[in-house]
Amino acid sequence: MLSHPITFAAPLVAETRGLPWMASVLAPLSFFSLHDFPALPNAPQIVRLTRLTPWAGRALMAIARRVTRPWMAPVVALRAELGLPPAGDPLYEGQFSPHGNLALFARAFGDVQPDWPARTTVTGFPFFNRAIPMPPAVAAFLDAGEPPVVFTLGSAAVNTAGRFFHESAAAVAALGCRAVLIVGPNPQNRPGGLPPSVMAVESAPHDQLFPRASVVVHQGGVGTTGQAIRGGRPQLVVPFAHDQPDNAFRVARLGIGRVVYPTRYKAARVTRELRALLSDGSYASRADTVGRQVRAEGGAAAAVDAMLAVLARP
Repeated sequence: MLSHPITFAAPLVAETRGLPWMASVLAPLSFFSLHDFPALPNAPQIVRLTRLTPWAGRALMAIARRVTRPWMAPVVALRAELGLPPAGDPLYEGQFSPHGNLALFARAFGDVQPDWPARTTVTGFPFFNRAIPMPPAVAAFLDAGEPPVVFTLGSAAVNTAGRFFHESAAAVAALGCRAVLIVGPNPQNRPGGLPPSVMAVESAPHDQLFPRASVVVHQGGVGTTGQAIRGGRPQLVVPFAHDQPDNAFRVARLGIGRVVYPTRYKAARVTRELRALLSDGSYASRADTVGRQVRAEGGAAAAVDAMLAVLARP
């Protein structure tokens, strides 16, 4: 059995039935490491304080545990009702398995820390590409000129895009560069009056599109971030919620991108950030290096090997 950080029933089922199980973590945020403290969704800038004073991370984690403890009360109660021994807070140490844990991201993105649970394997991003064909119109656009800036908000943030794509279109107009806007199904996301140098499409396969971009602008979801890193191109990350601020922090820390929060995502600011990414060759060079590392990891195969190793134990 394989669990996810918010599938709280999975460990209970496995332990009740005596089944071996593994936990999976999609992004480093879920480890809440004091040695690599995450940028928290509601206060991402606090991560800087934790780098200056060791006690800050401990204090913040104590507050977080106190705030979230009532959320987990039903899970703790059910565990006791089933006659299972205490296993820690289900949102923190209780989510991990003594049999093994999969960190499903690249080592460059988040490496093993002293306070991570035992038997944790960093597999690399487990990319799964269904060989979705590139839309012919997008392929023709890519072939017709210089690599474009690609703008996308993934599968969730695109539903609350606001003026993201309109500000993006204004920024590339100021820069005079080509762009692809992946606007999703909502017609309100599609700016009007776009020039021939800017294409708006509902969707396009990231694994094929990102390597052909000059810069990838995205929301920082771990799947989109992984594909952007794999593509080897500089990034501008616009984190909305959840693990996205921490993922954005890690992209910036790697030297492969910059960060703008949604409330500051205005054409003038985006123009400055994109100009920096396009003119400073260190971003492209570093992104190419990290992209090569990530492409070589083989995360899906490493995850399967780790699961088979657990099943092979007596």
